[in-house]
Amino acid sequence: MKQSNNEAIKQSNHETMKQYNNITMQIWSYIKNLFRDVEESSHVRPYIHETIERGMSELEGYEMWKSDLARHRFMNSLGDEYATHRIDPSKVDRSLDFLDTPSMKGFVIHASIGGYELKELRHLLDYLKERVLTIDYKIYVSDRRIYNRNGKNEMVERHYLKPKAKLTENEQITQEYGNIRIELKCQNDVPINLKFSATGYHDRLFEEAEDFRVLMSILTG
Repeated sequence: MKQSNNEAIKQSNHETMKQYNNITMQIWSYIKNLFRDVEESSHVRPYIHETIERGMSELEGYEMWKSDLARHRFMNSLGDEYATHRIDPSKVDRSLDFLDTPSMKGFVIHASIGGYELKELRHLLDYLKERVLTIDYKIYVSDRRIYNRNGKNEMVERHYLKPKAKLTENEQITQEYGNIRIELKCQNDVPINLKFSATGYHDRLFEEAEDFRVLMSILTG
């Protein structure tokens, strides 16, 4: 009877160890796959792709930032720099580049030159989206992508907005200022730049895009 009990204990211990080894192998396999996914990731194949959702503390911080004098000064400065760009692009502050092609208008804010922190650029990302939503636009996607670039974790947070298209009397589709993309790029949690771009269609199906100067006044007003 005692021998039978010992054999049962041995068998139970053997099964327990077998289960432990299986779980260990599964965990190790998961870790190896995770590292492989990170290593093989790219902008088009991120290892993390998720919807942007701000936490309560972030939302509270955003509301405080909106009412802060620094936000007003920055938006006024952005408007002033755009006016400078219209007159003499060579005199625009080094922390800013303005995009001005037939199909794309916008600007790029360089974080390191301007001395901007990730938190304030995140607030600015959401604020620009909020300003665009005051006109005839809707959110198409708001997402976050994280991927490997040259051994560094690169993250892009994006708001992509489209106009609420309508048909004109001439049977053309309205496009307002075109499709609007607002992107914040970081590497290892260090902000690189924030890019705002409005891309219009040059097609007979579409009405001509509205003047970007009006959009800038909406953003900075």
